[in-house]
Amino acid sequence: MTDQPTKQKLWGGRFTGKTDPLMHAFNQSLKYDQRMHAADIRGSIAYAKALRRVGLLTEEEEVKMTQGLETVGREWATGQFQPAADDEDIHTANERRLSELIGSLGGKLHTGRSRNDQVATDMRLWLLGEVDDIESSLINLVRIMVERADKERDILLPGYTHLQRGQPIRWSHFLLSHAFSFRNDLERLQQLIPRISVLPLGSGALAGNPFSIDREFLAKELGFASLAENSMWGVGDRDFIVEFLMWSSLTMTHMSRLAEDLIIYSTAEFGFVTLSDAYSTGSSMMPQKKNPDSLELLRGKSGRIFGDMAGFMMTLKGLPSTYNKDLQEDKEPLFDTVDNISASLKIAEGVIATMEVHGEKMQQALTMDVLATDLADYLVRKGVPFRETHHVSGRAVALAEARKCQLNGLSVQDYKGLHEKFGDDVLEVFDFEASVERRSSIGGPSRKTLDRQIAVLRAALGQK
Repeated sequence: MTDQPTKQKLWGGRFTGKTDPLMHAFNQSLKYDQRMHAADIRGSIAYAKALRRVGLLTEEEEVKMTQGLETVGREWATGQFQPAADDEDIHTANERRLSELIGSLGGKLHTGRSRNDQVATDMRLWLLGEVDDIESSLINLVRIMVERADKERDILLPGYTHLQRGQPIRWSHFLLSHAFSFRNDLERLQQLIPRISVLPLGSGALAGNPFSIDREFLAKELGFASLAENSMWGVGDRDFIVEFLMWSSLTMTHMSRLAEDLIIYSTAEFGFVTLSDAYSTGSSMMPQKKNPDSLELLRGKSGRIFGDMAGFMMTLKGLPSTYNKDLQEDKEPLFDTVDNISASLKIAEGVIATMEVHGEKMQQALTMDVLATDLADYLVRKGVPFRETHHVSGRAVALAEARKCQLNGLSVQDYKGLHEKFGDDVLEVFDFEASVERRSSIGGPSRKTLDRQIAVLRAALGQK
């Protein structure tokens, strides 16, 4: 006697043997794709309306089906939904529960619809909602950086290349350098949204819908900006996930670089910033420690998110056309990335908003050697070629090192001995504020150019 087919599975009619319990667990995705329950319900309600519009449901059946779906949605929202052992995924779970509530009418919902176009629709709907929150968090992060930069523009510190002191800049200039990276991330995210907002529903398993379903109605009903023009592409495309993972990887790379700067600046050796206790932790052994764990985790999360992206790219690269079960592996990296980048943006905003900035420590880090380029520029303004002035300035640095003094510790006569073009006003070069203000071309750290940078960023955020 053969085993009875598994009727609860949407594909059960073809099979006479039972599924191996291990295979059932291996195949099941409900434990993680249930987070798309609201998107699945929303898509099903819209599809029920489309079925009624082509006469496959009566008005009464549509109302009953919609009410049943809304009940299922409320059960999920209130934690009352009870998964069954045979529920493979969120789609089968919802349809099974719908049929329990409204009887055999629930079986009409899947008319002309495949889980292939259903899951692609759910994921796009779900991700669009998450992207709204991520976009808001990114805007808030940039906004807090801009506001701090506006208020703290008087603070000067060394700017670094190769982690060596280079030239004096404003603290605000440093903050805005990172804010502009996040501004570009915001632009890229906004450019990605239309490519997420593409409706696959109505594509069927791969060859389209045989019942003349109005897909333009579905797109409007669900708020999609456009619809998949090719059904095979519609069910098999996951570029929107790849793009989001790539976007997240780059955004978190920018986050990691900001975190690294602030970790260094928060060390006792620098002492430029102190993180709030709310974003720091201690040591289980060393009672004096205050660790920048928030920043270290932000730096670490960047590798995790890049790994999500790289892993899914390896899954995707070898697949034949349309839907393959490998695509079930798109959800966990996407969900993990969304969770971690959402949290990271909020944590970063909190860190920036609450950290204490020590302007006096930054000022103390400014030594006269960071004005060596200004010394070379002094001679340039006297008509000397820069390559020659660079060499002369280097000789001045060497002389000061030999005498164990700062550049402003050399006398006017010392400078005149280095080059005939040095005048009595050469010591006026050694003014950090004046140095910063001389860099007034667009993009520089002067007050005037900071005003422009802040205006550009506020415009990108929709502020005045």
